[in-house]
Amino acid sequence: MKRFLALLATGAMAVGLTALVGPPAQAAIGCKVDYTITSQWDGGFQAGVKITNLGEPVSGWTLEFSMPEGGQRLVQGWNATWSQSGSTVTADNVEWNRTLATGASADLGFVGSSTGPQPTPTSFTLNGATCTGSVTDPPTDPPTDPPAADTPLAVNGQLRVCGVNLCNQYSRPIQLRGMSTHGIQWFGQCYNDASLDALAEEWKSDLFRVAMYVQEEGYETDPAGFTSRVNSLVDMAEARGMYSVIDFHTLTPGDPNYNLDRAKSFFSSVAARNANKKNVIYEIANEPNGVSWTAIKNYAEQVIPVIRAADPDAVIIVGTRGWSSLGVSDGSNESEVVNNPVNAANIMYAFHFYAASHKDNYRTTVSRAASRLPLFVSEFGTVSATGGGAVDRASSIAWLDLLDQLKISYANWTYSDANEGSAAFKPGTCDGNDYSGSGVLTESGALIKSRISTADNFPTS
Repeated sequence: MKRFLALLATGAMAVGLTALVGPPAQAAIGCKVDYTITSQWDGGFQAGVKITNLGEPVSGWTLEFSMPEGGQRLVQGWNATWSQSGSTVTADNVEWNRTLATGASADLGFVGSSTGPQPTPTSFTLNGATCTGSVTDPPTDPPTDPPAADTPLAVNGQLRVCGVNLCNQYSRPIQLRGMSTHGIQWFGQCYNDASLDALAEEWKSDLFRVAMYVQEEGYETDPAGFTSRVNSLVDMAEARGMYSVIDFHTLTPGDPNYNLDRAKSFFSSVAARNANKKNVIYEIANEPNGVSWTAIKNYAEQVIPVIRAADPDAVIIVGTRGWSSLGVSDGSNESEVVNNPVNAANIMYAFHFYAASHKDNYRTTVSRAASRLPLFVSEFGTVSATGGGAVDRASSIAWLDLLDQLKISYANWTYSDANEGSAAFKPGTCDGNDYSGSGVLTESGALIKSRISTADNFPTS
């Protein structure tokens, strides 16, 4: 994925997000700005801005700086509310980063357009106090080891949608098979070096889906903390040569537009931070429910440009009506999407199923829709739609055989030790550090591992 270049020195603009900017408690006595151009191309660039408060604590802040002459303009930013008047660019805090203690920092960034070179902006101020200057800022995230040469990521590289298929760097259709986390707010202890080593090496998983709930004790309670955790898990998957689906796990309420501003803020941040990675797939709304396809489409067409501003290359998965059932669970079918597709390129449509609840009529819909729409089964279970009950082996195998036949990628719910039938591990497994062998697996885990761990045979020519 290509990374857009940002021209800012502190906060990054979350498109469509109204910042809660209270009056500053006092002006900062001193500040430092680290400004780095992270990417550039003909007519544009991306910059990162790190502001450090060297004075008294502030509650509410505004960063200002002057764009150099030469036609530079702010296009879009993240982690702040951005604006430009003449040559002056302003970045106001958003709610979750409004407080800066003495010595504390805020990381921002933006995309800019330019008709010439990209010299460093000047005259940085924080709440009116002049900052000490700007310097090149080294990357704040620790480097990750390059994936081994034979991993799914190394073989397939940057993915894209071609026709109705997910295709690799050789423009050949592929199928990714992997696992989804449970809610990382509840089962964070399940996702560590040992468990991801087992997923990559024993399960031979191609894919690791990170389910970040928005409500239900999730993102809305700590945007910065959950964003950081998602980024860390993306890095861990990349280091092991796996693709990672960043799942904005909306469930209740079912209308994704309820979280539109949160989605814009979150995806502007993670897309800017991860845009130079090849292993990231964005899932922008987990399971829309109780809402029309038109409303879901309108949401998608507002969130996708936010991602594309920072990451023009990544595959994006759009949720569908009726808990991502292509409308089947609402008595509809795929025709509403076929006849009114999202106005965006390089996207796929989510289909979710639970094998004990969703059987022949759902499989018939997928078989028919797969010739018209690029589908990605970003979540499925071997049990009932509640996530519990007994494993339905016959229906699960029928589903997996169909997905293999159609080359539809999938992630199983869940790589966790939840006390429910869908969990891959027996309860208590995540209290220790042993995720290896068959002794820790549930019936569902053993079945899915047996399917995922078979050879991929990805085409390379």
